[in-house]
Amino acid sequence: MREAPAETAEKAPARQGRFAGRFLRSRRAVFGSVFLLAITLAAVLAGVISPADPEAVDMNYRLRPPEAAALATGKYLLGGDQLGRDMLSRIIYGARISLTVGLTAVLLSGGLGLLLGLFAGYYGGRTDEVIMRLADVQLAIPTILLAIALVGVLGPSVPNLILVLGVTGWVIYARTIRGLVLSLREQQFIEAARALGSGDRRTLFRYILPNVWTPAIVVASQQMGFMIILESALSFLGLGVQPPTPTWGGMIADGRGYLATAPHVTTFPGLVLMATVLAVNFFGDGLRDVLDPRLRV
Repeated sequence: MREAPAETAEKAPARQGRFAGRFLRSRRAVFGSVFLLAITLAAVLAGVISPADPEAVDMNYRLRPPEAAALATGKYLLGGDQLGRDMLSRIIYGARISLTVGLTAVLLSGGLGLLLGLFAGYYGGRTDEVIMRLADVQLAIPTILLAIALVGVLGPSVPNLILVLGVTGWVIYARTIRGLVLSLREQQFIEAARALGSGDRRTLFRYILPNVWTPAIVVASQQMGFMIILESALSFLGLGVQPPTPTWGGMIADGRGYLATAPHVTTFPGLVLMATVLAVNFFGDGLRDVLDPRLRV
């Protein structure tokens, strides 16, 4: 019996090594991780690596396409937008908004959905009925329409945008966690904890919660891309982050009228947005393959 802790401690690094090996065997997961790390570093160090002020206007560079001559100065490597602002700088600063809003909204929606799913699955009865019917009502409304309505009421701003995305994204977490808790609460270790006098709060947060962390993390990693797209869609419609703050969705919207004459104004932020969402999805798939025991061979 005394050797068990040492044996467990010895097995932990080996288990972590197997997880890392399984993750690294997925080329998509590695690509997603590397790209996400690069875009995150670019967002954090935007003030250092950005070649120009993203809000500085220079009409001499209005709608100027990317040119090889720009390599000499390092500015306007991706051309200029309709106001002569540096496209590369605006894309780098736009990453700050997309990643910050996406991550914060995932944390908010994940925390709310996790709690509601725990309560619905554990208590059942009327509590479960109310939470699940509320989820059904929200699922009946298209997410983008609900987000537009809420932003229209609260007003466009970064805090309101995070709040709206958090409120609209809790359902998938709640339904996933509820299903797991319904199974867990009938397990013998939960019944043993109750028999030993464990209260509902202790049972929920000490014994059940640690067993639903992994699925919640996997769902969160896959929802991150959706939140980034939703933020960009709202900014595209003028309901997200307001000008002159650079956002990928806003930059795509600004270039709509110049698709024939200056396609780079829309193309570059669109490509970065697409690559970021793909990277998030690839990373989420790799994380699911590692953490989901049903997929282990």
